[in-house]
Amino acid sequence: MMRRATVVGGALSAVVLAGAALFATPAAPISCTALQSLQLPDTKIESATEVAGPSFTPPDATGALANLPGFCRVVGVSKPSIRFEVWLPTTTWNGKFQGVGNGGTAGVISYSALAAGIRRGYATASTDTGHVSRDSADSEWALKRPDLVADFGHRGLHVMTENGKKVTSSFYEAPPKLSYYVGCSKGGQQGLMEAQRYPNDYDGLVAGAPANNATRSYLGGHLWPALATLKDPESYIPAAKVPVLTRAVTAACDGLDGVTDGIISDPRKCTFDAGTLACGAGQDPGTCFTEKQIKAIKDIWAGAHDSKGPIYPGVAKGGETGAGAWERYVTGEGPLRGRHFQLADGFLKFVVFDDPSYDFRTFNYDRDLPIALKKVAPLIDAVDPNLQPLQSHGAKLIVYHGWNDPSIPAQNSINYYESVVSALGGANHDAALERTQAFYRMFLVPGMQHCSGGPGTDRFDMLTALENWVEKGQAPNAIAASHMTAGKVDRTRPLCMYPQTAQYKGSGSTDDAANFVCK
Repeated sequence: MMRRATVVGGALSAVVLAGAALFATPAAPISCTALQSLQLPDTKIESATEVAGPSFTPPDATGALANLPGFCRVVGVSKPSIRFEVWLPTTTWNGKFQGVGNGGTAGVISYSALAAGIRRGYATASTDTGHVSRDSADSEWALKRPDLVADFGHRGLHVMTENGKKVTSSFYEAPPKLSYYVGCSKGGQQGLMEAQRYPNDYDGLVAGAPANNATRSYLGGHLWPALATLKDPESYIPAAKVPVLTRAVTAACDGLDGVTDGIISDPRKCTFDAGTLACGAGQDPGTCFTEKQIKAIKDIWAGAHDSKGPIYPGVAKGGETGAGAWERYVTGEGPLRGRHFQLADGFLKFVVFDDPSYDFRTFNYDRDLPIALKKVAPLIDAVDPNLQPLQSHGAKLIVYHGWNDPSIPAQNSINYYESVVSALGGANHDAALERTQAFYRMFLVPGMQHCSGGPGTDRFDMLTALENWVEKGQAPNAIAASHMTAGKVDRTRPLCMYPQTAQYKGSGSTDDAANFVCK
């Protein structure tokens, strides 16, 4: 029999996971191994084992996780194949439950997120959403399996959440007092899907860089850049040329916000013309772009469209340089190797057309996008603007997104947010915005790439902000953020609730958040 659980404080210094609000723990938990005989609908508990801590090496061979409390590790699988794990702190439970999301095409348990959750004292659950992926762009598992696509799109995380709460309640002999969700990218899509389709699952959700407009994200956000640079080999942009573009864009638009800091605060205001970088006679080709390369750049910035008009936002200008920017998503390691291509190619072959030999170059937006939307969107898209059931549940939602995100444009999050405002509100936008902000707030992060990285202040604590909102009624207007170089903080800024932005007061260091105000 385990000892009586006691509450201890804890914190994790990370992008969105730090600090905790703790509750008195109710009853003493049952033994960990007893959970193996727990009966759950359409579910088998495969194992329930005690882990002493302070380290644990997960089976995915990513290396040992350190600084862990002792916990009970429960592994289960729900029909048809939704594998999940629930980690239950044995002496440090804070009385709450946390579900964590996935990235890419899921297919793995998010062990680092599980570790972050139990360090905070949460009983924490993760799922592979019902399949195994070879890597984060692999979609082969979806071939002629719409049931698995549905589990990936919405059902898997919901089943994990229901099972995770039941396991938690059984172990501690009391239900969690509150339940939270945290995820980014695919995890952001999962968060918005929960908010829309299963609004009673969580009391608070953090959804970062959400790929919620999922079908259009694959075919507009990923396929469009791939076609722009790869359909004609002469349009390909080598990684070595990307800094040329970044320097020119930054020089033209960095100072638009009154501060020269290497960050474009609102790329929508940047009107830089890539045509100014066209190669002249006798110019070093490494310092300029060909006509076809310039067209590719302009197409990527403009976003996908068909003959009727826009279908998905383009990548924002600025921040093209960096390991998490164009070098990974647009250029990759050579032709047909960029992440945009990898994600789009697998989606087309195995999710949309069920044809492993399908050639992405043959995709026609007028003809084929409606086919994809009809077949796939009902399973994976989280674009319903009606969040009144979530509001009625009393839950709170925080969305964040980096302006320099090369994978999922921040404009996509803006578009969804504005759709919710419109759905709540009639002709009076300001009144509808106020009603929306009562339960749903969004924070854009200038200079941040996909979920993290880039020159922006990419370290912040959305979960504590959410906890304070749900548990103390302290709605977040601004959230402290920092940037680190070589392990040291070299810049702080406030992240402002949309549609406000951080504006420099006019004096003091521009690397100090105290010298900025949200307006």
